[in-house]
Amino acid sequence: MHLPDLPVKSVLPELLQTLDDHGSAVLVAPPGTGKTTLVPLALRGKVIVAEPRRIAARAAAARMASLLNEPVGHTVGYSVRGDRKTSKHTRIEVVTSGLLVRRLQHDQELKGVGTVLLDECHERHLDADLLLTLLLDAKAGLRPDLKLLATSATVAAQRLSDLLKAPVLHTEVRTHKTEITYVPPVRNEHLENTVARAINKALSEVDGDVLAFLPGVREINRTASLLNAETVILHGQLNAQTQDAALKPGEHQRVVLATSIAESSLTVPGVRAVVDAGLARVPRVDHRRGLAGLTTIRVSQAVADQRAGRAGREAPGRVYRCWPEHEHSTLPRYPEPEIKTADLTRLALELAVWGTPDGTGLSWWDAPPEGALKAAQETLNAIGALDPDRRDRIASVGLHPRLGRALIDGSAIAGNRTAAEVVALLDDSSHPATSDLATALKSPGKWRKEAKKLEKLGSNPAGNDLAGNGDPALVVALAYPERLAKRRSKNSNIYLMANGTAVEHTNSHHQWLAVAIADREPGSKHGRIRLAAPADEELAVTAAQALVHTEDDIRWNGDVIANEVRKLGAITLGERPLNDLAKSQQALRMGLEQEGLGLLKWTDAAKRLRERMAFLHRTRDWPSVDDENLIRAIDLGKAKKRSDLAKIDTVTLLRNMLPWPEAAEFDQLAPERIGQGKVDYTQDEPALYVRIQDAMKWADTPKIAGVPVVVHLLSPAGRPTAVTSDLRTFWRNGYLRVRSELKGRYPKHHWPERPYSKGT
Repeated sequence: MHLPDLPVKSVLPELLQTLDDHGSAVLVAPPGTGKTTLVPLALRGKVIVAEPRRIAARAAAARMASLLNEPVGHTVGYSVRGDRKTSKHTRIEVVTSGLLVRRLQHDQELKGVGTVLLDECHERHLDADLLLTLLLDAKAGLRPDLKLLATSATVAAQRLSDLLKAPVLHTEVRTHKTEITYVPPVRNEHLENTVARAINKALSEVDGDVLAFLPGVREINRTASLLNAETVILHGQLNAQTQDAALKPGEHQRVVLATSIAESSLTVPGVRAVVDAGLARVPRVDHRRGLAGLTTIRVSQAVADQRAGRAGREAPGRVYRCWPEHEHSTLPRYPEPEIKTADLTRLALELAVWGTPDGTGLSWWDAPPEGALKAAQETLNAIGALDPDRRDRIASVGLHPRLGRALIDGSAIAGNRTAAEVVALLDDSSHPATSDLATALKSPGKWRKEAKKLEKLGSNPAGNDLAGNGDPALVVALAYPERLAKRRSKNSNIYLMANGTAVEHTNSHHQWLAVAIADREPGSKHGRIRLAAPADEELAVTAAQALVHTEDDIRWNGDVIANEVRKLGAITLGERPLNDLAKSQQALRMGLEQEGLGLLKWTDAAKRLRERMAFLHRTRDWPSVDDENLIRAIDLGKAKKRSDLAKIDTVTLLRNMLPWPEAAEFDQLAPERIGQGKVDYTQDEPALYVRIQDAMKWADTPKIAGVPVVVHLLSPAGRPTAVTSDLRTFWRNGYLRVRSELKGRYPKHHWPERPYSKGT
């Protein structure tokens, strides 16, 4: 077999020897060196090549088969979800990482396989990271003879080397010179306009094709509408035939508009220029709101370099970056691993099938975050996917666990056809143009082909006895029970989902919805429903029985609320009053804590008693009569509503708080009156209000609990005359100053020169 003279060829003897000596190896080779196509052909025995994407798997198999002058499916074949070309002669099989995870679950020894090549490990896709972990575990326990080869296009290989306990081999690429030009956006320019401007510049300066990287389909379509050149589109939502056609040379100069799917693993022929928007769309999960979606982020420097390398694979090329040159150094060095940000439900299911639900004891490049893994396990539990029998069957479908559950359980209730069509539509990465599920199910799409395959996996023993007329909403609800939503009020556009998240739907008049797709745009108050089907309470309860529960609603809302509430997650289905005195009184105490003791009836006698007790708390450390202690001490008796609180005898409440046996001295320690005067305990020091004539019998200031009172001396008419806390000094000095005034105003009263007798 004659192999092309590509850079990786020179390292093949050393690579084969390293695999023989160590059983593992890491190969660092930039794009275009032949690592994806030449290395597998040089390996001995049965070889499985794991690629991160289906298009890369098919392209790699096609390229290797062409080098052998054979059709795909002979010596070299491929297997991707929904498409397989292999035969009894196949020695090299290219598969997607996710498919190999499934195969490994069924055959942990990978019988007959000599080497597994993990391609493009640097991309850090979730399935690829999981596959690496499971292969390391299988090699350690069952297949020590299994050879593992990890390839990467970047130099970040030390962690791979540590995991595999393997040497790192390097291949330098003989790249052609590439010239980098920065084409930043002008003021208020939309991304698509900037990219189109850069593409037109490239077309005028370069003879070959132009490969432009954009974050998503929407931006690709908008950019295409701005161009007057032959345009080819390449992204993951296209069918296999259209994707493969984009990888064939064109007759004229072309513009290939692609997502990150074209970054690595495959070569787009004829490219002499790359236009990079500098953005990528990655999966993100809002665990708190239960909303998943795609987020547009800036690419890393490693990815930008990877994209730029496409321009110089076949000849000198040019790169046009759509951001200012000074911003390049601010880009992250490497892309963030998907395992740190993505939905881990599928990974959690695979770990459960593997027998290590928490992933402990396994070797990880980056271990799954504890919080995200716990959330994934809760999801699996909610859909009944942790039961051993159901777990394996759901996993075997090869879909996201939610969709696997919806297919299996939905087909038994809604029919195989309905379940398969809904699941296939939901699994399609392209969002329908409508928010109505029934309308979307009538539209054409590549999902229809997938639905035919899924229909055979349904669990309805009678096949399609429902003739496809089952309720699609039920299938959606089985996949996403926590997204069942009920309108908040009659004319509102806001729905409350069972997970507690508020979402908006502007086109629905239905009371209930089974929400298939919902996301949240930055800055928006509510989530937005993108795809849903009308439902009702009966359907909701059927599909989400695990979320149905009853709970006590005990609270204060100006009066007692004490109900037993039947709920579906956060959605209230119904309620009835609780005939439970203790729970009503629990709400009463909440009311007292919120609104205070003003809910009780406070007579003057009760107020004065509380003031006297508060004084003794300050001076003698008697029990506190603050609100907190009083609320704690209240005997609610038979009280069960707000109006009953006014019937509580607050004097008795206070008297019951007096300590024993000190209570017998209460009236002496904190008297209500001294002589003819009333004591006021509202200030820090007690105050005595008494007519000056009644005070003349006291030489010194009276004391209460050892504390001198502040004496307010009043005229015969009860008007303030003087205030003192030292009567003896007042009689000696102050009294003489006010005596003449009092004598003149009240001549009929006796005003002695000496107000008290000697020795008093």
